[in-house]
Amino acid sequence: MAKGQGKVVAMNKKANHDFAIEETIEAGIVLQGTEIKSIRNSKVQLKDAFVRIRNNEAWISNMHISAYDHGNQFNHDPLRARKLLLHKKQISTLIGRTKEQGYAIVPLKMYVKDGFAKVLIGVGKGKKNYDKREDLKKKDAKREMARVLKSKQQY
Repeated sequence: MAKGQGKVVAMNKKANHDFAIEETIEAGIVLQGTEIKSIRNSKVQLKDAFVRIRNNEAWISNMHISAYDHGNQFNHDPLRARKLLLHKKQISTLIGRTKEQGYAIVPLKMYVKDGFAKVLIGVGKGKKNYDKREDLKKKDAKREMARVLKSKQQY
């Protein structure tokens, strides 16, 4: 857990694989009904989620929050678009960054901080296939070095 951050309930591992994240912003999220209870139970999936700016408001789409188990007719739609709570200045910088070629806004992780659900969104440039392969090679080399060092320490 990072400093100043609450319980992490969902992470988007695919985002760091597909995008080179350059900037991150913490945003609140508008929820309805039993959504916060599902979030606290870690029933959230950010895998295919993305952020769009519409009418100078940030909206997160394709984020799946499962229906609450003990809910009744007041349960929510799991895939509905949810509004993100950001300052106007933050939204204007996001608009400026996404107008550049190849940039996108993706959610990186969701966590509960001081009783409120927060989403860490990142602005990143899409990676090409050769960039992804290069990252995998670096990751494998680092893992191999750690394994060799660990085996040398044992002797």
